[in-house]
Amino acid sequence: MLGKTLAAVGRKQALEHATVSVLLGKVGEGTRLVARATTDGFYIYGNVPAETIAGSATEALARLKRGESRLAVSPLCGTNLVVAGVLAGLASMLAIGNRSRLERLPNVLTAAVLAVVGAQPLGRLVQKHVTTSSDVDGLEIVGVSRRGGGVVALQKVETVYRG
Repeated sequence: MLGKTLAAVGRKQALEHATVSVLLGKVGEGTRLVARATTDGFYIYGNVPAETIAGSATEALARLKRGESRLAVSPLCGTNLVVAGVLAGLASMLAIGNRSRLERLPNVLTAAVLAVVGAQPLGRLVQKHVTTSSDVDGLEIVGVSRRGGGVVALQKVETVYRG
């Protein structure tokens, strides 16, 4: 059951990433957006009309189905932050050693920075092989709707998987 749930979220996250990529291409890279995948689709927070999101999601799904799997991996994904944080923490722990606190600081900072730099390609690999799935055959968009009020629009892209 857990495996099916993770696979479902991975497909939705791939579509979410692809949709945001297509959407930013339409509305401009400077547009502020936040997206979050769920088991039944994903949410997009931002001041973008539902029609633009719906069109972007439809295009993104078609492109993923045509094999544009690179759209499933995003430099904006939180997975990158998690990988960077874990690696920086581990590198810092290893660099602490047994010298005085002041003597350790340059080694700890260097280790943490190197870990964060190294985490960038590793984060994309984790996305590609663990947190997303570009195999979206059987995934369908069933609707896009605005949720709630407020200054920043919350849009829900609802999906269903028939696979």
